[in-house]
Amino acid sequence: MSELSKNTLQPQLLQLKCHFTWTLNEEICEIDEIEERQYDQLDFFTSKNKYMVHNLLSYIKHLNGDYPEAISLLEKAEEMIREAYGDKVNSKYLVTYANYAWVYFMMEDYEKSNIYLEKVKSIYKEYKLSLHDNIELSDLYGEQGWSLLKFSSRFFDKSKECFKKALETDPDDPEWNGGYATAVYRMERTNLNTSHESLPLLKRAVELNPKDSVVKALLGLKLQKLKQNKEARKCIEEALEQTPDLPYSLRYVAQFYRKEGMIDEALRVLERAVNLLPNSGFLHHQIGLCYRQKKTQLVTARGWRQYDVSNDEEINRLIQNAIFHFEKVLEHKKAFAFAFNDLANMYKEAKEYDKAEETFQKAFSITYLTAKEKQQLHFSYGQFQQYCRKSEADAIKHYKEALKIPENIFVRQKCENALKKLANKMVKRNATSAYGYSLLAFIYKLNQKKMDAIQCYEKALKLDPYNKEYQSELRDLKLNVG
Repeated sequence: MSELSKNTLQPQLLQLKCHFTWTLNEEICEIDEIEERQYDQLDFFTSKNKYMVHNLLSYIKHLNGDYPEAISLLEKAEEMIREAYGDKVNSKYLVTYANYAWVYFMMEDYEKSNIYLEKVKSIYKEYKLSLHDNIELSDLYGEQGWSLLKFSSRFFDKSKECFKKALETDPDDPEWNGGYATAVYRMERTNLNTSHESLPLLKRAVELNPKDSVVKALLGLKLQKLKQNKEARKCIEEALEQTPDLPYSLRYVAQFYRKEGMIDEALRVLERAVNLLPNSGFLHHQIGLCYRQKKTQLVTARGWRQYDVSNDEEINRLIQNAIFHFEKVLEHKKAFAFAFNDLANMYKEAKEYDKAEETFQKAFSITYLTAKEKQQLHFSYGQFQQYCRKSEADAIKHYKEALKIPENIFVRQKCENALKKLANKMVKRNATSAYGYSLLAFIYKLNQKKMDAIQCYEKALKLDPYNKEYQSELRDLKLNVG
């Protein structure tokens, strides 16, 4: 094929709907960890839409430059579609053929790339569509939704919209209903959303596919959140009975038990799951959380204010167990910010302060931290500086950074309380502490309490009249209220 033909091929490929055009930004993800998860799913996934896993793996292989394996995976996807659907639902082939076209294009085999491009066009013609049309086929949107859902939590919102579009043309499809409910549920969890939009969606997904134990377990967790305990436990027990050896449902069953305070039951379920998926960062994280919770329960029962944790063999064993599993998480999920945070805090409890410091610094160096992750890290590191390093100045610096982020109201409130306590302590300790008043002013300003902020900055300026920062802040506040 001539150079001119190559130049005319790429613009057409860019109009295809597939992994190569869905802007799956590999820079914000751990590609190796995603790949490992997909291969795990091939061992346990039973849906006739298993071909979608092969399509996603093919895209990942292309990212790693392994084009022959990418083609091999697409051949498996094509075979699975043929076995499950035959030629009755040609739209199922669209993503696979589009991926073929792109991989061959990357291999500079433009002739084969064009063959698969023409196959896509021929399927579009069946629906009286062309590459230039706004193509609204549920199979395209549904597969895009699942790919985004599996790729990164940063794509949950886009995933939700894809499933929503898939359901507009195929409202009773169990796969798309399950995906839609899962995406909305995960968004609520990730964003700590107080809405319960996922509840009716999860119920409908279970009605359409009562054999889906994973969605059923998610419904149990949602009902637990809403204090509908009897119905929640029924869902969890059914999910466990249906698939006692499916790690993807077991992990949610274990979450339910942990939240109920049934830590030993949760650990039994997680041990079963981790034997099936020994490299699962998610499962090791859950086990670590269980040991941390057991430790907290034990310390509380013994009266933590008077109790020296470091001298208790049982408590130290629980701390070391938690550390072991949090470390295992980071062997497989190297950008899991909350696992870094949990591990650093556990090192802190073990009084291994240098390790805690190193772990915090690794967490802060993660390239793509979400606002919520940054907020949690700044708060935890502030606590570490205040209580372990005895550095109020560094603690204040990180509390302030966390307070500037409005993501998690609970963490933000804890930061505000910690900062207020330090500020009031400064003022009480030294009535001429301009810095203490400036900290209070900072808090009031962030909470839109401008008159209180003005009063505190005025007090700070009386004590430190030449401070340019206080002068500037006070001037801006007065302009805003004036």
